[in-house]
Amino acid sequence: MLKNTKTAYGWISILLHWVMALTIAGMFGLGLYMVELTYYDAWYKGSLDLHKSIGILLLGLLLLRTLWRSININPDSADKHASKFEVTSAHLVHLGLYLLMFTLMISGYLISTADGRGIMVFEVFSVPAIPFSVANQEDIAGEIHEILAWVLIVLAGVHALAAVKHHVINKNKTLVRMLKVQTTESK
Repeated sequence: MLKNTKTAYGWISILLHWVMALTIAGMFGLGLYMVELTYYDAWYKGSLDLHKSIGILLLGLLLLRTLWRSININPDSADKHASKFEVTSAHLVHLGLYLLMFTLMISGYLISTADGRGIMVFEVFSVPAIPFSVANQEDIAGEIHEILAWVLIVLAGVHALAAVKHHVINKNKTLVRMLKVQTTESK
């Protein structure tokens, strides 16, 4: 099952979710490592290039994921006893995660292109810089990028804890249906 149904996520949604979640966690770790490096460290340039390249690919995946979500069915809540507060909170957290990811990636792009040079992605293609910049663009975008990275990781943690709560306490399929495709027999 590639597409979502009213009761389950399909493989494409599951794959996009987990590839992005694991990559973003890795990017956060790489970012923490990078900020401790000095210009003279052996891996300074390599870590920056890797972070930028993965960031551009993540932006592409985020655009694909957003498109897929807009043209696909969004499954109903697996928790039939969820309160209005829980349903609204889940919706707002998902919206917040998407907004944070987009803003985080745009701020990373603005850091990387503040000097007018594009971003070379794994030495395969280049993403051009915008033809203008603002004073202190790199510093301003850098501050925003760091704050948003922390907020995204915290909100993703809340999201993960909510999924575990649904599995352990509510005993519903909220978590399970994002781990594997639910066939008719496994519903």
